[in-house]
Amino acid sequence: MPAVSESPQLVVVANRLPVRRTPDDDGNLRWTTSPGGLVSALTPALAESGRGCWVGWDGSTDDDEPVDDSPGLPAEVDGIKLVDIPISADELDDHYDGMSNGTLWPLYHDKIGSVEFHRHWYDGYRRINRRFAEATAEAADDGAIVWIHDYQLQLVPGMLREIRPDLTIGFFLHIPFPPRELFQQLPWRKGLSSGILGSDLIGFQTPQAIANFHGVVNHLGLTTSVDDNVLKFQGRMIRTNAYPIGIDVDRYQDAALSHPIMEASRDLRARLGNPQTVLLGVDRLDYTKGIDVRLRAFRELLADGELHPSQVTMVQVAQPSRDKVDAYVDVRNRVERLVSEINGDYGRVGFPVVHYIHQSQSFTELMALYGTADVMLVTPFADGMNLVAKEYVASRHDESGVLVLSEFAGAAHQLSDAIMVNPYDVDGLKSAIAEAVKMPAEEQRRRLKSLREVVASTDVNQWLANFRRDILQIHRAKDGG
Repeated sequence: MPAVSESPQLVVVANRLPVRRTPDDDGNLRWTTSPGGLVSALTPALAESGRGCWVGWDGSTDDDEPVDDSPGLPAEVDGIKLVDIPISADELDDHYDGMSNGTLWPLYHDKIGSVEFHRHWYDGYRRINRRFAEATAEAADDGAIVWIHDYQLQLVPGMLREIRPDLTIGFFLHIPFPPRELFQQLPWRKGLSSGILGSDLIGFQTPQAIANFHGVVNHLGLTTSVDDNVLKFQGRMIRTNAYPIGIDVDRYQDAALSHPIMEASRDLRARLGNPQTVLLGVDRLDYTKGIDVRLRAFRELLADGELHPSQVTMVQVAQPSRDKVDAYVDVRNRVERLVSEINGDYGRVGFPVVHYIHQSQSFTELMALYGTADVMLVTPFADGMNLVAKEYVASRHDESGVLVLSEFAGAAHQLSDAIMVNPYDVDGLKSAIAEAVKMPAEEQRRRLKSLREVVASTDVNQWLANFRRDILQIHRAKDGG
């Protein structure tokens, strides 16, 4: 095997590249770095390696109509080489809309949505995973470290190991990993499991996900557990660990303290009618997020007289998501019907009790909402982590405000001073919202102080540092270092 350098190349493999086409002030399309903590955290790490590379898809298909004067994908960004994976519209239907989001997403989220199993979806998924693996094998230097991300690419580690056994391979799953009773329903359970097991290091959001994965692969007879964090597979030792992902805390704290954001928050509250309490939900419009149950609980609190519509306003942001998928159309219809019913029964002219926003929010708009909200409602039925909860906590510089958090969000493992709730229990959710609205300021400060300390100590940079530390340790051990 070739000698491994002190600073091995780092190759990130993810469904999407870290750039996107956006219009400039003149309406011309240009490539810009994608927003978000993952890209901002990984970009410096890739640049630091000196030969960093990101393998992914640029968001277009081979069937898209060409855009006049649109610049081609750059060969690199911030010194990081970009490797684009071409995908046709038909392949996107099978790999992404089909297998990834019609099969794996609902299954891994406890079958909250209907799960479909189609052989042609899996064939398309396997074909695209093979394309990613081959492109990565070609892009990676001898002895490089490759870090593969998420459920769309679960076959890539195994395929890549077959082609390039010299590589050190890490895999991180951003969503939950399901219990054995659900996972074993997959017709392709052994293939998908073996794909992940091509890794040297497998990262999950929570210890429960690790236990679920060990239970699956041991039951399938693929592995044996050496201990709670090590599996033996085909003579290799594979390390598993929990790396709860965080946010760019400084970005949120600095923005929350900026004059424009504070002014925007005051203006927003005034436009809401200066209510005594503002409740906020910020979610993708997804059936896993529990938006409709949250609205039902709020409606019942108004009907019971626990909350008064002249004193409480709810803002629900539901960012568009997979609008062409039937399950997402259904949840949108349910949510919008509930919003209409609540406003019809309890709103006044010019003062709806629920402000519903089915639009993506800019960072500035989001920060203004966080600054306005007295109670943050994060109540998914299942979630790998949920960074909205952490963003809200980081933004509350005056240590006021209350976080109501689903016990089924990965963030619940860390944010224990939130008001925990079972999102399936409407009565429990009602009690949690009422408690949050009435919580004394001193109790709010005590809880927020503790929550802010946790979020600050487990930010996205710490997440990156922990995973890099462990993958480098494995890398050096393979080289005999």
